[in-house]
Amino acid sequence: MSRVENLHKLTKRLIIMTATAVLLFAGLFAVAYIFNERFMLAWAAFLCGIIGGFVSIQQRIHKVKDEELELLAESWFQILLIPIFGGVFALVLYAIFLSGILTGTMFPHFSMPSPPKSGPDNHFVLSLFTNTYPSTGSDLAKFLFWSFAAGFSERLVPQIISKVTDESDPGGSSTS
Repeated sequence: MSRVENLHKLTKRLIIMTATAVLLFAGLFAVAYIFNERFMLAWAAFLCGIIGGFVSIQQRIHKVKDEELELLAESWFQILLIPIFGGVFALVLYAIFLSGILTGTMFPHFSMPSPPKSGPDNHFVLSLFTNTYPSTGSDLAKFLFWSFAAGFSERLVPQIISKVTDESDPGGSSTS
C-alpha cells in the first residue's frame, strides 16, 4: 500500500474511533445526567484525554516513517493505544488537581464536599467523586483544556509526576 493510501486509511480510522468515543461518552453523560442529574467529571476528563490522543496522532502522522505508518494503518490496537493512554493521563491529572499538588491561576479549582466530623467513610468517598465540581465556569474550561492537553501531549503528565517526585525527595537521591 502506498504512503498516501496508508494516510487516508489511518485518517479514516481516526475519524471513526473519535466519533465512536464521542458517541459512547455522550450516551454515558446522558444516562448519568437524566437519571442522576450529574455531570461526571472523570468521564469528561477521560473523553477529553482520548480526543487529545486522537488529535495528537492526526497531527503527527505526516511525519512518521513509512514502516510506522503502515503499522498504524493496519492495526486498530495501535491506533487506540495512544488515546487510551491520553484518557488515563487525563484522569491522573484530574487526581493531581484534586489533591492540590498542582495549583495556580492556570489550573482549575474545585468545590468539594467536606468529610464528616467522624472521618472519611465510604459515603464521603462516593460523594467526593459525584459532588466535586469546578468552582466556576472558567475552572470548568481550564479542567477540560488540561484534560485534552494530557491526552495530546503524552509527555505532559509523566513530566509533572517526575517533577513532583523529584521535589518530594529533599536529598535529591537517585536510584539510577
